[in-house]
Amino acid sequence: MDIVVPKDFQHLYVRDEKRPVVKIPDGVLRQVAAPVEKITKRHVKLADNMVRIMKEAHGVGIAAPQVGVSERIIVIAPEKKPVILVNPEIKEKSGKIVGQEGCLSIPGLYGDVERFAKISVEAYDIKGKPVDYDMEGYAAVIVQHEIDHLDGILFIDKVDETTLEWRDPNPEDE
Repeated sequence: MDIVVPKDFQHLYVRDEKRPVVKIPDGVLRQVAAPVEKITKRHVKLADNMVRIMKEAHGVGIAAPQVGVSERIIVIAPEKKPVILVNPEIKEKSGKIVGQEGCLSIPGLYGDVERFAKISVEAYDIKGKPVDYDMEGYAAVIVQHEIDHLDGILFIDKVDETTLEWRDPNPEDE
């Protein structure tokens, strides 16, 4: 889907120190991210940076490609405490849920996306320890959205186009 950014929203698509998140149409967002072979200090620093950027942008999740790094690392924060997942994989999925989504890489655009209601995820934490999570509802949606980023997929690829709407992503900030 081609997105035409309305004039009133174009300022949100500038990438600078205030807005460090990669925005469409940057090609890194469409790449399949490489698996992390060995977690290094660089990955720890990257994950810390991702947490900071996500919080500053008032997000609930972020993937490494959104900060310009094509590696399989995501951060999710469905309940404000960030969880870092390296090489996450969905192992089981069930049910369906439809909810409105937005994206830090497409600021101001929102629409309804159908996702799995429950998922089981296997990954590594930032120290390299295997972890697994059973998630449902909002947390499951966030993980699926972020894993899509690792596969070069954006929410606009799955959205019900009839539900798309533009609105200020952070009305209190502007």
